[in-house]
Amino acid sequence: MTVREGSLEAPTRHPLAWKSPEFWDQQTLDKELERVFDICHGCRRCVSLCGSFPVLFDLVDNGPTGEVDGVPKEKYKDVVDQCYLCDMCYMTKCPYVPPHPWNLDFPHLMLRAKAVHFRNHGAKATDKFLTSTDKLGMFAGIPIVTQVVNAVNKTGPVRAMVESTMGIDRDAWMPSFAETKFRSAARSDMAAPVRDGAKTPGKVAIYSTCYINYNEPGIGHDLVAVLRHNDIPYVLLEKEACCGMPKLEIGDLESVEQLKNINVPQLARLAREGYAILTPIPSCTLMYKQELPLMFPDDANVARVKAAFFDPFEYLMRRQKAGLIRTDFKTSLGKVAYHVACHQRVQNIGMKTRDFLKLIPGTEVVAIERCSGHDGTYAVKSETYDKAMKIAKPVVNRVRQAEPDTFGSDCPMAGRLIAHGLEDAGDALHPISMIRKAYGV
Repeated sequence: MTVREGSLEAPTRHPLAWKSPEFWDQQTLDKELERVFDICHGCRRCVSLCGSFPVLFDLVDNGPTGEVDGVPKEKYKDVVDQCYLCDMCYMTKCPYVPPHPWNLDFPHLMLRAKAVHFRNHGAKATDKFLTSTDKLGMFAGIPIVTQVVNAVNKTGPVRAMVESTMGIDRDAWMPSFAETKFRSAARSDMAAPVRDGAKTPGKVAIYSTCYINYNEPGIGHDLVAVLRHNDIPYVLLEKEACCGMPKLEIGDLESVEQLKNINVPQLARLAREGYAILTPIPSCTLMYKQELPLMFPDDANVARVKAAFFDPFEYLMRRQKAGLIRTDFKTSLGKVAYHVACHQRVQNIGMKTRDFLKLIPGTEVVAIERCSGHDGTYAVKSETYDKAMKIAKPVVNRVRQAEPDTFGSDCPMAGRLIAHGLEDAGDALHPISMIRKAYGV
């Protein structure tokens, strides 16, 4: 039988069978890695994406046979370590994703390999430290402590010591801690009447995320201001924990499950009560829209939360089409260089952020669909910082060439990395912050 290349059908993502004993078997995993690597070696159209593919192809080309069978199994980890689960190969490049008979899901195969390695060997101290976001967040919200920690983190000798002891690159951009946490200052506001749209609930629950709560609460307050300006009532979750994406990226699936067990019951309750659930961080949205449903396909609460979750601009554009959004913008943003975050692209919602920004009179939007290279811990660690900056360079160049009045990304960390690549020549803004500025509220 001849197997045709590509498919005219939409890709189908299979659940992650991580509860199966076969998932954890090293020999079975190695066999699947060899099968997939052989297909990728024969195709090579993903070479321009993350570092996994150039590493794989170099291993093959420099091996004794010029084929995957000449690559030692212990070298497979070199390929796995360069994958940061952006999903772009699956979404935009690979012609062999299911329902194609070859059934390739490269990111989830890399996730499986990370999980098996984590179970057998644990994680590096750097990865454990950087992915424990709620523990790191204890530095936020205590004014004197926060000021001291932020000042120390910007000191050259301290950064050099941290690099030598923790593997965090001395030149990498690191987020500061907020003197006041978002959840400490923000308050629910249900004063406005609930007006359901054709495709949107008329009330919102805000899942603020670790980053907004501990590092950039201003983005959360900007989201609140935009909702309030559009007479959309909202509540904050009573409590929340990390979405689990940082732990997923190092293969710590048991910790992902523990965090799911904290967050999903209350999110499911809000979904049952008719709330749309919004978060300003694409990776966190993707966790509830895709990764948790694939990890727990039989969990009715996870499915309920998935159905209620929205990217903020997906929600706002649906409301706008229903005539439920104000367009009384006071200020033009001029020319905006807008970086489309990978984990937003994976949601298959289209460029809703761009579309909403274009509603602002006198605003031109240049959309940049290319990975920024940040991807959680990848742009922070000494071993991958230079690689991250290399990946970011084309995006940085596109922003520089656009000569924008404003630039930023739905992923604030991507925006900060772009600003870092521009040698801090300007401040990156989250698009929701741009919208608040345009409204003048």
